[in-house]
Amino acid sequence: MKNEVNRGLAPKKKIQMVDLQSQYQRIKQDIDAGIQEVIESAAFVKGQKVSDFQAHLEAYTGAKHVINVGNGTDALQIALMGLGLKPGDEVITPTFTFIATAEVVALLGLTPVVVDVEWDTMNMDIESVRKAITPHTKAIVPVHLFGQCANMEAIMALAKEHHLFVVEDACQAIGAKYTFANGETKQAGTIGHIGCTSFFPSKNLGCYGDGGAIFTNDDDLAARMRAIANHGMVVRYHHDMIGVNSRLDSIQAAVLDAKLPHLDEYIAARQRAAAYYDKAFEGNDKLLIPGHEPHSTHVYHQYTLRVVGADRDKLREGLAERGIPAMIYYPVPLHQQKAYLDPRYKDGDFPVAEKLASCVLSLPMHTELDDEQLAYITSSVLELIG
Repeated sequence: MKNEVNRGLAPKKKIQMVDLQSQYQRIKQDIDAGIQEVIESAAFVKGQKVSDFQAHLEAYTGAKHVINVGNGTDALQIALMGLGLKPGDEVITPTFTFIATAEVVALLGLTPVVVDVEWDTMNMDIESVRKAITPHTKAIVPVHLFGQCANMEAIMALAKEHHLFVVEDACQAIGAKYTFANGETKQAGTIGHIGCTSFFPSKNLGCYGDGGAIFTNDDDLAARMRAIANHGMVVRYHHDMIGVNSRLDSIQAAVLDAKLPHLDEYIAARQRAAAYYDKAFEGNDKLLIPGHEPHSTHVYHQYTLRVVGADRDKLREGLAERGIPAMIYYPVPLHQQKAYLDPRYKDGDFPVAEKLASCVLSLPMHTELDDEQLAYITSSVLELIG
């Protein structure tokens, strides 16, 4: 690798955080054919494409049941509804994550209990979880942040010890694999009692609108969640439980079904880009590359640096001036969000999450990054931090 390639010279191809247009061009024929098939069939809701994609995703993930829903937030909400939790029940989740993880807990009248995260992996800290468990705790929602699984072996052991449900937020980690001490390997989202994912366009497996899915190996839970997602209805116009209206439409299913066979290829492309970044920044005392959960593969939904020896915001501004987008995921932990302020928590209670919020910076990460772009990005970062 030579970081001096194109040093100071913008690459011919515009750099984007996510390049969906170039990705589309590579599989345009399959995407267009799938969409056209849906249009000609006029089966826009609950069509054959939805059933096909469900079956193919079950085969890919190893999940016994896949329930397609409208988006990843719906997936999390329906999962918690499916567990039959009651208002006041406590649900543990990390404070350093996207708001949807806690949002659905609050919407259902449950009590969000936030915990700190690990400095290296940025995933849920196990000792913090252990200390947060009370007699009111009913579920743990680990987030597989940025594309690698949390420490699921320890989380599942804690859940078993305290008779808790585990709902995996795998919205950023589809395709990641977790290997247990006994050698057993499972896909992200298929380890806990329920797993959830998102098909937002920028996700590793993304559609061209909104979409999501729920995974479970439990027949009863699957039946209940399918009913909840369909207005609480099993027999048409007979509503056995309170439900919602959440479904993946046939056009989005067609897009996803065309992209699913390429998911491993997409993951490999992201891992290649991440390896380029790692090599460029490794050993730099101002930039800390992403830490790795030793038992999980990383599918790099985001490539997130920790800027500890330089001004993160100034670096971001400098990159923008050079035509390089960079994002802050996430600038405010859950416990400091205005809508979620809680007298149980104060500034300083979650020092790792608060430190991360002040120093994380995500660089462009997608399947279409080439060496010219990567050389320009990495050389620019290194020049700007001095």
